[in-house]
Amino acid sequence: MKLRVPLPRFSGRLHDARTATAIGRWLAAAVVVCFLTGVISHWLQHPPGWLADDLPSRPSWGYRLTQGLHVASGIAAIPLLLAKLWTVYPRLFEWPPVRSVRHALERLSVALLVAAAVLEVFSGLLNTVQWYPWPFSFVPVHYALAWVFVGAMLLHVAVKAPEIKAHWSRRSAGTLALPAEDGPDRRALLTGVAAAVGAVTLATAGQSFTPLKRFDLLAPRHPDHGQQGLPVNRTAVAAAVAVVNVQQWRLMVAGPRPYVLTLDELRALRQYDATLPIACVEGWSKSAHWSGVRIRDLLDRAGAPPEARLRVVSMEQEGGYAVTEMGHTYARDELTLLALRLNGEVLSPDHGFPARIIAPNRPGVLQTKWVHRLEVL
Repeated sequence: MKLRVPLPRFSGRLHDARTATAIGRWLAAAVVVCFLTGVISHWLQHPPGWLADDLPSRPSWGYRLTQGLHVASGIAAIPLLLAKLWTVYPRLFEWPPVRSVRHALERLSVALLVAAAVLEVFSGLLNTVQWYPWPFSFVPVHYALAWVFVGAMLLHVAVKAPEIKAHWSRRSAGTLALPAEDGPDRRALLTGVAAAVGAVTLATAGQSFTPLKRFDLLAPRHPDHGQQGLPVNRTAVAAAVAVVNVQQWRLMVAGPRPYVLTLDELRALRQYDATLPIACVEGWSKSAHWSGVRIRDLLDRAGAPPEARLRVVSMEQEGGYAVTEMGHTYARDELTLLALRLNGEVLSPDHGFPARIIAPNRPGVLQTKWVHRLEVL
């Protein structure tokens, strides 16, 4: 006797094209914002060779804005994605599963779209809390998967274009053909989805958009929590930076006219002030007051040509950003400092004592801490 498992039966309402189209528009908007700002973030953090010397250092708050939008739109996409999947999941159990070559290709594209969407948004969410329970490197996989996700979404929209057009608005032909009694319930559902998106945005966006920081209940960082009034992602202990002996520490500047400075000699140089944000890929950011020596002055003293790039070397022993580079636009910007003080105080060890980079429109991971060597390229 064969045991036959019955297929699921769906009798619920609102699993229809109008509901899917309405939610899909919101989801597409969030995905587009997230994708474009993600590309900006990736190129600023890992610039392709043809762009490395032309990355803009202004506006100084540019990366803070784009990365804040990236994380906020990515988080907003989660309830939208779940609602979208709810509207269409009965179709996953259609029988027969394949009716034609075109139908097979359509279902394959949907499978790719769903898999890429779920992995992309939830891996991004885990990145905000710096939890990586997978064996691959997050950044390149997340970036590559974003292109797969967007490509699959565009293919899906192209395939579904006639159905989307038929249900685009309340007065579209397809929408008018649906049961009129479903209208109030559909509006209630959409209102609930919008409220969920608003709630998660309100409870997380304050980590970057500080006017909302009082509502920062779900974000992993609060902009006011941290040493010297600034959060810390990576501590000196985590970076395996031993206690710095001020008497032995030296700043080595390699260039056409190399030189070495002690900390006292560095402090004796002309100091400049700048109010600049630290903005991290996890989505948090906050402006702070920095004081230090302009990088352009250190380069001029080393005889660096105007178009020279700069390599920055940290004392950091553990991590992937012990050595960073910046193009001449950043290096020559008057706001780019080798900072010695933060908010009126000497840098704490966790903020990069004795010296760190602070530059405008630059990802936090490239604001190198515990600097001990600068190399003119």
